[in-house]
Amino acid sequence: MDDSEGTVINAPTAEEMALSGFFSTFLDDKSYSTAVAAVIVAIAVPLVLSSMFMGKNKKAKQRGVPVEVGGEPGFAMRNARSSKLVEVPWEGATTMAALFEQSCKKHSQHRFLGTRKVVERDFITGSDGRKFEKLHLGEYQWETYGKTFERVSNFASGLIHLGHDPETRIAIFSDTRAEWFIAFQARSINILYLPPSFCYIGTLITSVLWFQGCFRQNITVVTIYASLGDDALIHSLNETKVSTLICDSKLMKKVASVSSSLKTVKNVVYFESENTEVYTNISDYKLSSFSEVEKNGQKNPVTPRLPIKKDVAVIMYTSGSTGLPKGVMMTHGNVVATAAAVMTIVPQLGTTDVYMAYLPLAHIFELAAETVMMAAGISIGYSSALTLTDTSNKIKKGTKGDASVLKPTLMASVPAILDRVRDGVLKNVEAKGGLTTKLFNFAYKRRLLTIEGSWLGAWGLEKVLWDVIVFNKVRSVLGGNIRFMLCGGAPLAGDTQRFINVCIGTSIGQGYGLTETCAGAAFSEFDDISVGRVGPPLPCAYIKLVSWDEGGYLTTDKPMPRGEVVVGGYSVTAGYFNNEDKTNEVYKVDETGMRWFYTGDIGRFHPDGCLEIIDRKKDIVKLQHGEYISLGKVEAALASSKYVENVMLHADPFHNYCVALVVPARQVIEQWAKTNGISYGDYSELCGKKETVSEVQQSLNKVGKEARLDKFEIPAKIKLMDEAWTPESGLVTAALKLKREQLKAKFKDDLQKLYE
Repeated sequence: MDDSEGTVINAPTAEEMALSGFFSTFLDDKSYSTAVAAVIVAIAVPLVLSSMFMGKNKKAKQRGVPVEVGGEPGFAMRNARSSKLVEVPWEGATTMAALFEQSCKKHSQHRFLGTRKVVERDFITGSDGRKFEKLHLGEYQWETYGKTFERVSNFASGLIHLGHDPETRIAIFSDTRAEWFIAFQARSINILYLPPSFCYIGTLITSVLWFQGCFRQNITVVTIYASLGDDALIHSLNETKVSTLICDSKLMKKVASVSSSLKTVKNVVYFESENTEVYTNISDYKLSSFSEVEKNGQKNPVTPRLPIKKDVAVIMYTSGSTGLPKGVMMTHGNVVATAAAVMTIVPQLGTTDVYMAYLPLAHIFELAAETVMMAAGISIGYSSALTLTDTSNKIKKGTKGDASVLKPTLMASVPAILDRVRDGVLKNVEAKGGLTTKLFNFAYKRRLLTIEGSWLGAWGLEKVLWDVIVFNKVRSVLGGNIRFMLCGGAPLAGDTQRFINVCIGTSIGQGYGLTETCAGAAFSEFDDISVGRVGPPLPCAYIKLVSWDEGGYLTTDKPMPRGEVVVGGYSVTAGYFNNEDKTNEVYKVDETGMRWFYTGDIGRFHPDGCLEIIDRKKDIVKLQHGEYISLGKVEAALASSKYVENVMLHADPFHNYCVALVVPARQVIEQWAKTNGISYGDYSELCGKKETVSEVQQSLNKVGKEARLDKFEIPAKIKLMDEAWTPESGLVTAALKLKREQLKAKFKDDLQKLYE
């Protein structure tokens, strides 16, 4: 892939390499000779190896194989590892309750859940007068698997003594910016966006207890994004007839404000938080703190009422892109099957691993990831986006962020976060300029060749030298021990994947799945170096491509079959709660009894059995002259511009061109304005200037051409938006996917003006 002009990843010329001062701004005197040695090895070793091995072709590994299945005709594939679908990780672990109990007994003395307590809290005042909280956090404090199981049993008993009817449902409601509960596996609260009040170890551990406590009494849990808004909150609680609501103490006032509209809630259990006053002026409900429920259960143990695999474990309300959220019914068997399948893919999972949890557990991706970790006996340390690294916003200067203390070996992420990591590192390197930038570029190019399998890359000693000189500095940001990273929720750009491979030094397992498939559909393997693909089907599922004639995607296409992605198997959920029409629209049961979910995504199978997502049915728009535009595909290409933080393409069928709303990368835009002497009063004015719009437009044209977009696919007009799109604004989901209909409604006038 060619590099765009101005990027920091450009190899230096031979003349530049010959300059003795090449390393001076990046290295100290002690490192100088080491760097020179690296360059010598970089030239000599590949030449020798290439003469020995060039021309020897390695047969591609077969990762998926065709399989005959029932239902609608199509082209189906299964994982090559297993001829039969995987349903459980081991015999007897058929439900979340059983999986949790057996794992806790097997790993009773091992560390399970870890969080950090606040040592010191400071407030600093910004230039605009606003106060910002800074935290000095201590070491991780841990509870063992055995202790966690004991507390879960106590809380389960406490729920019954509270008066909760086991035949009714329990919901958890927490700030969208807070990660709340530990995946079906007994996890603790994770925090993607931290609210003003920090979540402490007590709150984190209690989330595990209540969740697994519900499972031990076969109580279905309802999960809700706080960011869905009052209407969606009321709809979700009333639709599922929730009788007990478990709530963060910070959100008690919000619960009070909608209490008159809640028809079935009788009990409210709240998490106690340090330095947070609990709002108790809710006369309609019986209020209890979490600790009270747990203590009561300890004194009055109740025999567990365990579920079977077909029982519904979770009703997960999705932050979909249109209308009111839909509640997806996940059985115990669905969640266990996904976890069991992933455990066969990630290499050498074990008790020596440490997983850093910081994504929202309201999202199925993190729920599934943490379930895997629990089943494997792995330690889970909780973090947040605001405390993740030494330079995170809430970390007090001079103290350590969570990654530096935890030193995780495993973590999960979504593409938007990895894109920001990449952009942040490259911007810092570019800002240093001169020889520092050139050294980084050269090292990156050398390691990139290696990652892509070229014998001309940096192998052996040279690899070690570049790690010591350059990349260990980057890896230390995430603790320095990451050996495998899971990525899901959206497509991962190829250049971002390569950046993580090179700079973090780890493989990335890209997952493909939906809430409706309990995250279980496809997963790329650790030794697959390709980009843009999501791997073969997980061993718990089949993936079938069904021809979509209208869109021109056929299973008979050459050289690769194409069609709508349909997922079948143990991970396919039971449907949408109280929405039979929508369930029947996208879920089908074949003649063998297997459930299939029609995703609406368009994919193609590569010869080795790996799936690539190439389009989406609902994102395809037909222009005035008959040209089809795939909005998602074009947006992914435009997002590679250094000026773009987010972008929404809009195509009106009554016009022959498309337009776009662009959220600029603020720091990049402001730096461009400074460099080019563009004067402006505030950021909003800068976004509205013709010079700024023109600069971004030119960049979009350039990356569009590099991505081989047709002329009609590149937006003819754009508008720069001066405010970011966040989950709190309701314009993107918690996984940072566009809510297209909400964006179109909010910016209706702006879109109309672009067509004038």
